[in-house]
Amino acid sequence: MEERLKEAPCGLISIDHNGCITEVNNRYLSWMGYREEEVIGKHIETFLTKVNRMFVHTYFVPTIQLHGTVEEFYINLTNSAGESVPFLMNARRYMQDGVPVIDCMFIQMKQRIDYEMELRSLQKTTEKAYKDREEAFAQLEKIYLEIERKQDEILKMNDELLKLSNTDKLTAIPNRRFFQEELERHMERYSRKGTVFSLLMVDIDHFKKVNDTYGHLVGDSVLIQLAEVLTEEVRSEDRVARLGGEEFVVILPQTDAEEAIEQARRLNKVVENTKWETIDRLTVSIGVSTFSESDTESTILNSADQALYQAKASGRNCSIHFQEVL
Repeated sequence: MEERLKEAPCGLISIDHNGCITEVNNRYLSWMGYREEEVIGKHIETFLTKVNRMFVHTYFVPTIQLHGTVEEFYINLTNSAGESVPFLMNARRYMQDGVPVIDCMFIQMKQRIDYEMELRSLQKTTEKAYKDREEAFAQLEKIYLEIERKQDEILKMNDELLKLSNTDKLTAIPNRRFFQEELERHMERYSRKGTVFSLLMVDIDHFKKVNDTYGHLVGDSVLIQLAEVLTEEVRSEDRVARLGGEEFVVILPQTDAEEAIEQARRLNKVVENTKWETIDRLTVSIGVSTFSESDTESTILNSADQALYQAKASGRNCSIHFQEVL
C-alpha cells in the first residue's frame, strides 16, 4: 500500500477473492488496536459480529459482485479488546493482475457518541448549579438552553441515522436491516400469541439481461418502479423491503399459506401487466414461506429462497409455496 494511503485519515483494507485481508493502513490498525501481522492474511469474518456476517453474505457480497461498488454500508467491526466499533463503509471491486480485489474504506461514526458525552457533561454541570442556585441562577438558565439545544440536535441526528440505516438508498423503501428487525418482531409475536405470518421472496426474472441490454441506469429505474408497484399493491399492514440487487421481500402479517400464495400470484399478474417506464415488459418469480413453530430466522428465509429457486426452475413468472417443494 502506498505510504500516503498508509497514513490516510480513514481506515483502509484490501480483501482478496477469498475474503482474506491483504493490505491494511495504519489508521485502521490504530483505531482497532491491532498489529499489522494480526490482521494480514486473516479472513474479514474474523473481525465481524455474527449479525454482521449475515449482512455481509446476504447484501454486501451480492451487491459488490453485481455492481462493483457498495456505498454507505453500516457495519460493526470487533477491535482487539473484543468491543464492537460502528463504521460506515464504502467498497470498490476491481481486477488486479487478473484477480479480483476489493478495497474498503471505513469512517468511524463517532459524532453521535461525542454529542452524547457532551450532553452528559452539561447535565453534571446542571447538577452542580442546582446546589448553589442563588449564586449560579443565570448560568443555570444558560445551561438549560444549551441542554435543550443539544437534545434537539441528538434527536435530529438519531432520526437521520435511523432513517439512513433502515432505508434502501436507491429505491427509498426499507432495506435488509429494517426487514431483519421486522422479522424478529413477528417471530416474537408468534412466540407470544401464535400469530401466523408469511414471507414473499420476490426476484426479477432475467434482470441481468435488462442491465446488459439497456444499461444499469435503466436497471436502477426498473428497481425503483418495482419497489413502488409492490408497495402500492400490498396491504397497509404488509412490509416491503429490498434485500439487495434485484431481490425484494414482503412480510405478510396474519397471513396463512393459502392467503400468501394467493397474494403472490396476484402480484405476478400485476407486475406482468404493469406499464414500465423504460422497458416493454417485466416479470417476477416469487418464493413463499409461512412461519411455523419449528421455524427460526434462518429456516423461514431458507424456505422462501428454496421456493423461489423452484419458481425459477418452473419457468419463471410464477409463485411457489415452500409446501409445494417438500
